Amino acid sequence: MNHDNEERQLLAEADRRALHYFDGIPGRPAFPPASAIAALQSLEHDIPAQGIPASEVLRRLDDIASPATVASNGPRYFGFVIGATLPAAAAAERLVLAWDQCASSFDNSPAADTLERIAGRWVCEVLGLPPESAVGFGTSATACTLACLSAARRKLLARKGWDFDGDGLVGAPEVRVVVSASCHITVKKALRILGFGMNRLIVAPTDVHGRVDPQQLPPLDDLTILCLQAGEVNTGEFDPFAELIPKAKAAGAWMHVDGAFGLWARASSSAHLAEGVELADSWTTDGHKWLNTPYDGAMAICRDADALANAMNSDAAYATASRDAQKNLTLEFSRRARGVAIWAALASLGRDGLREMIDRHIRQAGELAEALRAGGYQVLNRVVLNQVLVRADSDQQTQAIREAAQASGEVWFGPTLWQGRPAFRLSLSSWRTADADVRALSDLLLHLKRA
Repeated sequence: MNHDNEERQLLAEADRRALHYFDGIPGRPAFPPASAIAALQSLEHDIPAQGIPASEVLRRLDDIASPATVASNGPRYFGFVIGATLPAAAAAERLVLAWDQCASSFDNSPAADTLERIAGRWVCEVLGLPPESAVGFGTSATACTLACLSAARRKLLARKGWDFDGDGLVGAPEVRVVVSASCHITVKKALRILGFGMNRLIVAPTDVHGRVDPQQLPPLDDLTILCLQAGEVNTGEFDPFAELIPKAKAAGAWMHVDGAFGLWARASSSAHLAEGVELADSWTTDGHKWLNTPYDGAMAICRDADALANAMNSDAAYATASRDAQKNLTLEFSRRARGVAIWAALASLGRDGLREMIDRHIRQAGELAEALRAGGYQVLNRVVLNQVLVRADSDQQTQAIREAAQASGEVWFGPTLWQGRPAFRLSLSSWRTADADVRALSDLLLHLKRA
């Protein structure tokens, strides 16, 4: 047998196993059983001296690891605002893997460059963001936030005549950062990596819903980056952009919005929730959350395309590219064509399909909240989006119910803290989640509370 035939057979077997896994999604436990997790220990051995045949590698991967996976691609996973993967996006990923493109520039892949450029334009259109914005497809919202904040600091210093690229930060004017009191940890991580000390961050007070209070906004100036949120991680609430951003603009500050999942509300019938967000300077959002694409597909969006391109530029004598080449908009030089799945999802859904999916999740969240309230639960947020923040009669009961629900294998959701006390957060974002799945979740929680 020649190597080409061996490769074809191996890929065909991988497809067969993947389809078998796919067929089992409806009946797969939301979280793997203890026996499946224990079986993973059989993979804990030294690297073999002699290579294992590829077919055996695939068999071990599927037989041992597949049963220990979390069913986040199923209809009853309600944790972490994780969507499933749309069929068109999943199929696109398989084709992109076969292409095996280094999607850094047009010269490396005309197909990837064209598709990602179109995907970036479509993202701006459905989110109602400035069409002149640059869109870089990065590995995560964390990486994309880092890119946007790098561009912000560099731009603010340039306005003061400081050569950041040449002179770095030693002796530079200090750029201050104002963050929400409920700022997401990924934003803080990006700021920490960039050298903005956590002790030097200026915290803007929030109201009872987790939104920055415009009346208590700290002073801003033209050396300030203001970070706001579209979709607070627990409540799903939006900072009042229409009030806050004009204040930032008047002071000459840079306005960045962390919109990992909430920014997609702009594509729904609830777009008014994020009124004014288009006035910001930069935004980050993620595909694997509410667009239901595979992981490794987040977006750094910057109104000033040159600011992002100049901050992320990686041209070399042997590899120059256009300003909007993805290697000049993201952290990565060699990179996969992660924006193709974004293109495929938007092409398959269209404006109407995207709006219907997001509208459905928002409706389901509201109905779930009503059912839980009627059953005696405390719903701690206003449920304006897809997040339902819940507490039982006591902290102990809250924890016990969550653990029992997780142990059932029927659903999965995680813990959180709200105003210093335990709660749990139910997130609706999977395209597979039907009304029957939401009813099953509420029925289980009501039964556990009575028990």
